Amino acid sequence: MNEYAQTDPRFGFERLTMRRGALEFSAYAKGEAGRPVALLLHGFPDAAWSFRYQLDGLAEAGFRAVAPMLRGYEPSSQPEDQDYSHAALGEDVVAWIDALGAEKAHLIGHDWGAAIAYGVGASAPERLHSLTVMAVPPVWRFMASSLRVPRQFLKSWYMFYFQLRGISDAGVERNDWALIRRLWRDWSPGYALSDAEWSALRETFAAPGVTQAMLSYYRQNASPTEFLGLRSRGASRRRIVPVRALGVTGAQDGCIDARLFDLAFRQEDFPAGYRIERFEDAGHFAHLEKPRET
Repeated sequence: MNEYAQTDPRFGFERLTMRRGALEFSAYAKGEAGRPVALLLHGFPDAAWSFRYQLDGLAEAGFRAVAPMLRGYEPSSQPEDQDYSHAALGEDVVAWIDALGAEKAHLIGHDWGAAIAYGVGASAPERLHSLTVMAVPPVWRFMASSLRVPRQFLKSWYMFYFQLRGISDAGVERNDWALIRRLWRDWSPGYALSDAEWSALRETFAAPGVTQAMLSYYRQNASPTEFLGLRSRGASRRRIVPVRALGVTGAQDGCIDARLFDLAFRQEDFPAGYRIERFEDAGHFAHLEKPRET
């Protein structure tokens, strides 16, 4: 399945530009316009084109598949007020659905994309056909579930490190982004980034303002007070998602313990129903490790 391994992974897709006010978001797309929209939201430390296998598969299945670059991951989408709150990120998604001329979309999110997707599912369920969340369980139950899996606090060390302004910014970029490469290895120990994949990722992260934007997601939405349950806002407050949902996790995930999916998903939070799919031999980036199954 890794036919892109020796070529630029951004190759072969339609390129779109979607706007929201002064912000411009580039996106990768496949499938004819007018088909049902499947919108794919990437996470950290990642980019939209990591959904390349899903873009192909969804297009073949009859969808208009679109993967945007999230707010801040390119200079054109960095807001002057540096607002990377859950609310702003969710509003971006609704604006993208509008820009694609759709009343509703199938929303698919990985990592931070999943956290954003939960918020959209709770605040704008009328805009969604379905919700698929990968690697991150319901964010409002994350803390309580982690208490039952104490190992998760060790896995979440980077969330606290990213709160150190200036220090973590420099640390992320140090030694040619060695920390980012370490996270990929630790989070998906069975997956090795190709040279072409890493080159494209590095180019994304090295663009002006992107490091600050990526870390702002954690500083504005996953601070210690939020993580420890001392304060909650945005998606962390929302507990009812009346959209049918699918949770996807890898048993070898070195970032989010897969057991949290069993603990955090509750029928009362997902009245339209949900199910969980677990890949026993995949880690955090299951959509790359198990592309056909995903």
